[in-house]
Amino acid sequence: MSQKSTTTSVGAFDAKTKLSELLDRVENGEVIVITRHGTPIAKLAPYDIEIDPKKAQKAIDGILAVRNAFLKTGPGLSQDEIKASINQGRR
Repeated sequence: MSQKSTTTSVGAFDAKTKLSELLDRVENGEVIVITRHGTPIAKLAPYDIEIDPKKAQKAIDGILAVRNAFLKTGPGLSQDEIKASINQGRR
């Protein structure tokens, strides 16, 4: 859900008294600049998680390797062992 970001200025007193409302607005993509006596002091903005593409690819490769190994070898359990595990879980 991508929304266009807008910026609004709010005085420090209003920011303090209306923090919950401001957080709702930020959650919807708005950027709030908090001012003191008209001077910008802070910015309240949506939190963007940065993803390291190399780490993400390494994780994906690991998951695919486990999946492919499982598909080649199967679960490694006989049908009797699977049934016994299921029945043990029902106790």
